[in-house]
Amino acid sequence: MEATASVDSKKVHQEKIKQIYTEVNKVVVGQQYMINRLMVGLFTQGHILLEGVPGLAKTLTVNTLANVLHLDFKRIQFTPDLLPADLLGTMIYNQKASNFEVKKGPIFANLILADEVNRSPAKVQSALLESMQEKQVTIGETTYELDRPFLVLATQNPVDQEGTYPLPEAQVDRFMMKVHVGYPSKDEELEIMRRMSNMTFDSKVDTILTKEDIFAIRNEINSVNLSESLERYIIELIFATRDPESFGMKDEAHYIQFGASPRASINLNLAAKAIAFLEGRDFVLPEDIKEVAPDVLNHRIILNYEAEADGITTHDIIDTILNKVNISMVK
Repeated sequence: MEATASVDSKKVHQEKIKQIYTEVNKVVVGQQYMINRLMVGLFTQGHILLEGVPGLAKTLTVNTLANVLHLDFKRIQFTPDLLPADLLGTMIYNQKASNFEVKKGPIFANLILADEVNRSPAKVQSALLESMQEKQVTIGETTYELDRPFLVLATQNPVDQEGTYPLPEAQVDRFMMKVHVGYPSKDEELEIMRRMSNMTFDSKVDTILTKEDIFAIRNEINSVNLSESLERYIIELIFATRDPESFGMKDEAHYIQFGASPRASINLNLAAKAIAFLEGRDFVLPEDIKEVAPDVLNHRIILNYEAEADGITTHDIIDTILNKVNISMVK
């Protein structure tokens, strides 16, 4: 009876996930890829870094998704004059009571949109990334647990734009995935123009999932089967970023300064399970791993100046690794 109830629960949740796409698309045109990756992060407790030029509906998508999921949502606009206390909170002196009281910052929410995170200085970035890792905040002498679920979705403008502070590679590693958001197609942009130029456009959406549903989905994803051969395949992919020469990639070895950290293998495992679940399966295929590998690895492989001079990108390296390393190599 329990197994039957579990199967029925999975079907209900997978049907609700399809409805999420429908609801979000009432407001956001296209961007299915971004929506999919945001849900992968939400259901696996992985923070997401969205990178793209301004105006691609990154903020609108996250805001709409929060409404559909009925989560407590806070948007923080990162600016060069932002202080860590503006993010985390601070102690305020109460003259009536003659004591200090804690005023919690916007970090105390379920879904945090850190908008243009690379426009703030290093101290603020560190405060945010520490909260992401520890899932707690210390104000004064007291430590406070952050709300659950807790997810940071950060947007980042390309670092070559004026007035940006590139995120340190070691801190970027704490993001589960770095997702590049591209321009819409001609038809999509036509629909965007028509929809957003209508001043009576209604952006209301229905709530599809509750917090309890999200926790249940996390348990269901946790039970998705990942075979030992695929676990070892993930390890081979990660080791290929660290020692490409031993995998027959002599040219790529000249371009890679640092390979992916152990967080990459953990997140590749989780993301592949989530993709399988969203596809309606209770087992992972090699294609699931290949699908999410670029997003999991593209901010974890550090290239040298020679790669930049030759026009080699991390996506070029990842494509080569995925072509060279295959499941048949797993011992």
